[in-house]
Amino acid sequence: MTRPYQLFCTIFTTLILTLSARAQEPVTVRVQNPVQEPLPFSTVELLRPDSSVLAAHVADSSGRALLSIPATGQFLLRASRQNYESTVVKLDRTSIGKGIRLQLKPNGTTLDNVTVTGNRPMIKNVNGKTIVSIDGSINQSGSNMLEVLERTPGVQVDRDGNISLRGRPQVLVLIDGKQTYVSGADLANLLEGMSSSTVESIELMDHPPASMDAAGNAGVINIRTKKLKQKGTNANLSLSYTQGRYPKTNDNIGFNHRTGKINFFANYSINYYEGYVDLYAFRTYFPTASKPASYLEQPTWIAVKGTNQNLRAGMDYNISENTSIGFAASGTLMNRNRPGSGPAIWMDENRHIDSSIYTSSQIETGMKNGNLNLNFSHRFNKRKTLTADADWLYYDISNDQAFSNTKEGPDGYVEKFRGTLPSTIRIFAVKADYVHQVNADLQWAAGIKTSGTSTDNLAVFQYWDDPNWVDDLNRSNHFLYDENIYAVYGTGNYATGKWKTEAGLRMEHTAYDGNQLGNASGKDSVFTRNYTSLFPNLSVTYQVDSANSFTLNAGRRIDRPAFQKLNPFTIILNKYTYQTGNPYILPQYTWNIEASHQYKELLTTTLGYHYIDNYFTQLFYSDAEGMIIYTEGNIGKMQDLSLSVMLTTTPVKGWNLVVDATMNHKRFEGFVWKEMEAKITQLNLSINNQFRFNKNWTAELSGYYITKNQNDITEVLDPTGQLSLGVGRQIMKGKGSLKLAFRDIFYTQRMAGNTSFEHAHEYFELKRDTRVAVLSFSYRFAKGQKITSRKSGNSAGEEAERVNTN
Repeated sequence: MTRPYQLFCTIFTTLILTLSARAQEPVTVRVQNPVQEPLPFSTVELLRPDSSVLAAHVADSSGRALLSIPATGQFLLRASRQNYESTVVKLDRTSIGKGIRLQLKPNGTTLDNVTVTGNRPMIKNVNGKTIVSIDGSINQSGSNMLEVLERTPGVQVDRDGNISLRGRPQVLVLIDGKQTYVSGADLANLLEGMSSSTVESIELMDHPPASMDAAGNAGVINIRTKKLKQKGTNANLSLSYTQGRYPKTNDNIGFNHRTGKINFFANYSINYYEGYVDLYAFRTYFPTASKPASYLEQPTWIAVKGTNQNLRAGMDYNISENTSIGFAASGTLMNRNRPGSGPAIWMDENRHIDSSIYTSSQIETGMKNGNLNLNFSHRFNKRKTLTADADWLYYDISNDQAFSNTKEGPDGYVEKFRGTLPSTIRIFAVKADYVHQVNADLQWAAGIKTSGTSTDNLAVFQYWDDPNWVDDLNRSNHFLYDENIYAVYGTGNYATGKWKTEAGLRMEHTAYDGNQLGNASGKDSVFTRNYTSLFPNLSVTYQVDSANSFTLNAGRRIDRPAFQKLNPFTIILNKYTYQTGNPYILPQYTWNIEASHQYKELLTTTLGYHYIDNYFTQLFYSDAEGMIIYTEGNIGKMQDLSLSVMLTTTPVKGWNLVVDATMNHKRFEGFVWKEMEAKITQLNLSINNQFRFNKNWTAELSGYYITKNQNDITEVLDPTGQLSLGVGRQIMKGKGSLKLAFRDIFYTQRMAGNTSFEHAHEYFELKRDTRVAVLSFSYRFAKGQKITSRKSGNSAGEEAERVNTN
């Protein structure tokens, strides 16, 4: 019985493999420009008639991609590349044996091809980066960009506005390839004022090339905005109203006029926000032993109200067929008003109330920002290109604070403090890049960059001594900081057969000076530092066949401390918590090594190891009066072992499903107030479902869940997550759309956790106005054929990530 059974299995398996092989027909697709030059690393997609993606591949350095075509059925082919119009054609089976050539034309021209009416997947992996479509998402409509990032797969935003990618903190955030030059709370404010209706997509890059700044140990998040470039006059309008406990609006209008060699574009957005922060903290003190000696309970309600306005305008001019110049200017005007109040209740070791102090605060913040970019591009011939960018940025940040503490009873008192903390930041950056396509298989590039940053931070504190305000010289401070970074890099790309290799080396030299000006209570203090670092990176890809590829990535990155984190002045957070800077923080360095496998456009699996040296984290100390002092410093090292899986599929016609999961096992080691070690295994799971019922109706169901997680050695965060549902309809002959979304339906998007201090421990919970209904309307008036992204320069360096007024 055994041998006939084995024979049957052999015949059956052979038959299945034969039928399976015959059910797939290989076809070679070549992507070229109008003069029949290859367009390397273009994206080639196999589509069903409804335009849902069946498979996708990245062409090699010669513009060639190998696809497997089902033996039966009708299909479309789509090719796309940055700065080129995408093209879609019907698959001609008579050309399969001979190969298929697809031609892409530069942006601004029209193509007579098949109209695609389906919905693209919201998330896809292309050439080593994850691209998240924002324009096609219903649940992201009417949002600001900080909210969008909170719901982006693999991204996490903490209570202070710090952003993590794939479970790792310290991410470099770019807008159109350029840095914002702010971080922490200021970056959060900037993103809160940026409407999702102005954004086309988000790019998540775990391993940026050497041509980009080496900052960001977890990688880069690049937010690509919409910029109209069609011929003629075109405009789009988007309006949204959000209702939670309080109302919010998010409105935007975009415009462009293109004629001949000139394209002018402009965009204006305004948003109004009302919300709240419901914060609860319960602190336990252990002065000398493990037994609690006292407790402090602090419920606080903070009302938030503010507006953001953004204006962006620019022009591109094609001097000739090979030379172009352009400029772009943008500005931001932001203000926030945050009154807060609540009791501070002291209890003894038996949790009997000892005393109660009523605290109130009034914090008003503002930001005025202006950016100017000049860019130049020249193509010497078919193979050699030079680009250059110059950027100037200016920030004027205001922060006015007032605090009042009142205790009732015979020993009662009233304390009042106020502070004015203005800050100005000036940044200038210049970069140039040269690219040489030696032949179809070999390309090399080189570039230089220099950036200079100057900050002026003033902190003026006063306390009330009836009947006058008196200068508090112990807390007042004036801090000046200047920094220069000089960088040079070289990269090479080589492809042969099934192998593709990219290697790069970047060198950055950093020099900075800090000067804390003295006053009657203290002398001047000055610190200076210079250091040079090398940042190699390597990427090797092996294309097994048209469906499978393996990639190995390795590289070194740096994180410099935020400018204000170096400032040794003190900020009052509340009566019992202060924050101070640390001029002795050193940069932290990270080695990232990852191996990944990609199966078609269906499944991507990545295993990674990440090692951070000189790891800096938040630190908490306590004094004899129970005051908690918060700062940051280098403590030791952090290691992370990660596994990421992303599934993109179309289970049935009209249903796109994306599942993204990242598991991290982290280990922290270092000296805080004593030698400490912490370990945790955490999971970040995100699911997105998009449905198309017919030509006009769509729906979306999405959500995420994060298990107990940790980014700092002294703080562990509780699980969190949320679920959103939305429906949309095309109106006005396809030129307009209506979308209705319900976000955080079960009100589970809270932030909670436990923080360990020296001789103390605190549980905290933070809730915001996240359960909302959003109604959005958009309309476009466009005579052109396509709305595309304009690629701007990238001379602005990683300094933006390090401006932080927290």
